[in-house]
Amino acid sequence: MATIINMPRLSDTMEEGVVASWLKKVGDKVEEGDILAEIETDKATMEFESFHEGTLLHIGVQEGETAPVDSLLAIIGEEGEDFSALLNGNTSASAETKSEEPKTEEPKATSTNTAIPEGVKVVTMPRLSDTMTEGTVASWLKKVGDKVEEGDILAEIETDKATMEFESFNEGTLLHIGVQEGESAPVDSLLAIIGEAGTDISSLVEAHKAGTLTSGETSEKQEEAPKAVENKTETVAAPVETVSNNKGGRIFASPLAKKIAKDKGINLADIKGSGENGRIIKKDVENYTPTAKVEAPVAASESVAATPSAATNFAIAGEEDTSEVKNSQMRKAIAKALSNSKFSAPHFYLNIEVDMDNAMTSRKTINEIPDTKISFNDMVVKACAMALKKHPQVNTTWTDNNTLFHSHINVGVAVAVDEGLVVPVVKHTDALSLTQIGAAVRDLAGKARNKKITPAEMQGSTFTVSNLGMFGIESFTSIINQPNSAILSVGAIVQKPVVKNGEIVVGNTMKLTLACDHRTVDGAVGAQFLQTLKTYIENPVTMLA
Repeated sequence: MATIINMPRLSDTMEEGVVASWLKKVGDKVEEGDILAEIETDKATMEFESFHEGTLLHIGVQEGETAPVDSLLAIIGEEGEDFSALLNGNTSASAETKSEEPKTEEPKATSTNTAIPEGVKVVTMPRLSDTMTEGTVASWLKKVGDKVEEGDILAEIETDKATMEFESFNEGTLLHIGVQEGESAPVDSLLAIIGEAGTDISSLVEAHKAGTLTSGETSEKQEEAPKAVENKTETVAAPVETVSNNKGGRIFASPLAKKIAKDKGINLADIKGSGENGRIIKKDVENYTPTAKVEAPVAASESVAATPSAATNFAIAGEEDTSEVKNSQMRKAIAKALSNSKFSAPHFYLNIEVDMDNAMTSRKTINEIPDTKISFNDMVVKACAMALKKHPQVNTTWTDNNTLFHSHINVGVAVAVDEGLVVPVVKHTDALSLTQIGAAVRDLAGKARNKKITPAEMQGSTFTVSNLGMFGIESFTSIINQPNSAILSVGAIVQKPVVKNGEIVVGNTMKLTLACDHRTVDGAVGAQFLQTLKTYIENPVTMLA
């Protein structure tokens, strides 16, 4: 059946949106994950992805027009399907109708006539990322019976991309918890119930257990880009983490507050907590201003704690043992995305070796300029952006009916984090200088490693670079980061004998491997792209023009 797509709430303060441009037109096929439109909010212009597949049957808001949040944006369904009833307001004909993301509705009866008591809010599992289908509660920061104020952190929820704080947009008493710590639940399933203390919610709880309490009830809205927090190991942390002060007493602090304090080199003993029972929360650390001596920041080599292993105790010689660790949402998402890419896109690989002597000299000269720092990876990213302009066939996306040629160039940069791999995106890379690219990559990579990156900062790539050179890997192949048509694998710079002007001399070389989707990029096109890329990297002055 046809599905109504409503104007989404893409920021916490958004009340209406302007359609900057439609990337699909009526009659086009739409796949899950396709960009439907670019929508201008009160904060930024953002790409809006589809969570459904089918044919775009109707556009309700034209380019340049403004519409309130939750008003009809588009209708997706089967080709030729009659959707007039939806336009005429006949909601009974649209059992499948739903918004692209959870929204707050007025209290109403459930499908089993389970009335929601006045003042009670049913909080559902939020969709905290564009690809999230289920979430895992890493920890509850409130317990049943606690008072909840608007803006309080209810729980830390692990999605397929990060662990995020989930704030309450209602106030009252936490009456019921529907998903325990360490448990997973689908998006829109019952997460918690908030209301006045003493309210009888037994009928709602029973309806939930019976599987008849769904996302049709009042649900709590969430922010478009909640602040990410550090990923937990699969042994779920307690809701309150503690450290000791100089007098041996315990200091209560949230996991995120502890993480931020550690990153900033702040002693938690110097901070007064504003949370329950004096508990230190995120805003206490962020708003802290030292009035006396502050602990010196931890050295970079010491600040990276070893990630707890799934099994830290090895078996005694001769014994056999196997431990089982639950797959995180991020690992599941990575597995699904890479499997889909590897088995749906016909990959082929091209290799080339690049002379890095000039690049090394140029980088050294550039970095001698005050307040300037670029890496070899920044040079590769810039060279890729410039090469993509000359070879637009590589800057494409395959769909069943069309090949999408992107006029914009957004390079994704793969970053390793504790839970796996994320790909922050440097937008409009071709328009940035080397130093601007360097600053953008460092900022995004830092956010990714600190679990503060937003879903919007990981969307919209048209090409991806993956670099393992810093680990001493000389060459490797990568799986294409769909919907891109190609990904570049960058190896280490190696000193070795090379032939120059007929003589054997010591040179510095780097191997590059381009993985291409043969549906959009042919061998000759990929080879020409690599030749152009090689020219730019070997002659960095050409990238400064």
